[in-house]
Amino acid sequence: MPATTPRTPAPTAPGSDAGTPPLGSAFQPLWPFTTFAQAEAWQQKYRSGGHQPWHLDPERTALAFTQGYLGFKDVGRVTQRTVTGRDARIGVGLNLPPGAEGYRSTVAVIHLVRYGAGPDAPWEVVGTDDTTFSLTAPAYGSAVRSPIRAGGRISGVDESIRVDVRQPSSTAPIGASCCIPAGGNAQPWNTTVSFTGASDPVLTVVASTGGHISDVERFTVTAVRTG
Repeated sequence: MPATTPRTPAPTAPGSDAGTPPLGSAFQPLWPFTTFAQAEAWQQKYRSGGHQPWHLDPERTALAFTQGYLGFKDVGRVTQRTVTGRDARIGVGLNLPPGAEGYRSTVAVIHLVRYGAGPDAPWEVVGTDDTTFSLTAPAYGSAVRSPIRAGGRISGVDESIRVDVRQPSSTAPIGASCCIPAGGNAQPWNTTVSFTGASDPVLTVVASTGGHISDVERFTVTAVRTG
């Protein structure tokens, strides 16, 4: 996603996926729920028995997205937090001791919004806020087919970019491209990624770079629809 994302629109009433989605028309549901019906089902289970309360915590949701869904096990610490109403930005960083190189660095800023109505609506990841490493192609929310052309801009030295295509229903990436050398100041990068087995309505395209102090030192994601 671009560094400046649209303000979260007002939610619509729950009960249907038709019309404007409850995330607001600007956003795509990446994780943990692929449809509004799934988010509603969890909400009912939570109300009746306290099922999986971590969905109400944007920090825990952001870390579960990073470590569980994306598989970046070394990125397990919250570095910053901004929550305004139904909108949250959670910075995540490497699991390093205080004072170590890279301890204060933010690997990515996860953007989340509430999925549904009410104070117990769960948090849903919708993208990342990007600065020195961006993923601008394919366009956020666009319909895609394999192969896709992925690209953006990056600032850094001796970078090595990997691009994965993921979906929540699969434990492993359904497509990957590695490794793209890059570097400089806001320099363009691009690659082609093929994928197979897409069955979820929204896919996650994730680009990551690292290799200096950790395999993943920065990452960025965008959402695309299966077309």
